[in-house]
This record gives sequence, structure tokens and C-alpha cells, in this order.
Amino acid sequence: MDSVFDDLYTKYHHDVFQFLFYMVKNKEQAEDLVQEVYIRVLKAYGRFEGKSSEKTWLFSIAKNVAIDHFRKQKGWKQRLLESFDLSARQVMDESPIPEEIAMQREEIQMMYKCLDKCTVDQRLVIIMRYIHELSIAETAEALSWTESKVKTTQHRALKTLKKHMEEMIEKEGMASEKVTVKR
Repeated sequence: MDSVFDDLYTKYHHDVFQFLFYMVKNKEQAEDLVQEVYIRVLKAYGRFEGKSSEKTWLFSIAKNVAIDHFRKQKGWKQRLLESFDLSARQVMDESPIPEEIAMQREEIQMMYKCLDKCTVDQRLVIIMRYIHELSIAETAEALSWTESKVKTTQHRALKTLKKHMEEMIEKEGMASEKVTVKR
């Protein structure tokens, strides 16, 4: 069990931490929740049937830990709605020119601000599908949804995100830009 646990931890620790950090917006709290995830993994690994990938199983546990965390807090629904401050995300381009960096940061910040206007389910799908690059099947498994629900939620999330980004661009006087949301 120790080697299996070590393998799981080594392979997925960063992904689980990043997911929880996006949910709670607090590094220390995310670290505590990661510990809770792995405590649950230790307790439940004997019941893991292998019907899904280990990564999907871990994300399912992480999702439940995050929801439990919000439930324990007063006003958990509102905090969950306010929990996505993804503006801290770094630009990953290796050698862009300064103008490109500024544009990318603005676009990323705008996208994350607009992501706040999506529903919690839409945010979960966007984070799992585009930030953690889970497949539709893996996302469905992690959220205990059907693949159809994931696809529908993803479609609606992208549509909502695009609409809010276009509104923000228009409001800020940048009407000449065209918003494209890649799938």
C-alpha cells in the first residue's frame, strides 16, 4: 500500500493541489485539503475498484473534500461562488515580448473574471477540462455525472464565458476585438 500511495502522491499531488487551490483561493487551506484528500485515499483505497483511472478517482475525492470544506463554513454557497480567482495563474509562454505578455495577462485576467459569472458546475467543468485537461469521460466520472451532462455544461459554460467576455470588451471600449473561445 505504501508504494501505491507514494506513486499516487508523486503522480498527482500537484494536480490535486492546483485544483483545490483554484477552489479555495488560499495556499495554506489548499495544502490542508490536499492532506484530507490523501487521508481519504488511505482509508478508501481498498475499496477502489479500478472502474475509473486513479486520477479521476482522486479528483472525485478532491471535489468532495472541497464541497465538504465549503459546507462547514458559514455562507458556503456564496464562498463557493466567489472562490475562483484564477488571475494568479502565470503566463506559460517561454519567450514572449513584453507587449505579448501584457496582452496575454489582460486576456487571461478577463477570462478569469468572466469565469466568475459562470455557475459553479460550469466552473468545475472548465477547470477540469481545460486547466487539468481531463477528458469528457474522466470529468464525468470525477463529478459523478453523465458524459452528456458534461458536454452540455461545457457547451453552456463556453457560451456564457464568451458572452461575458464580449460584454466586458464592449464595456471597456475595445469593441474592435473579437472574442474566440477555443474548445
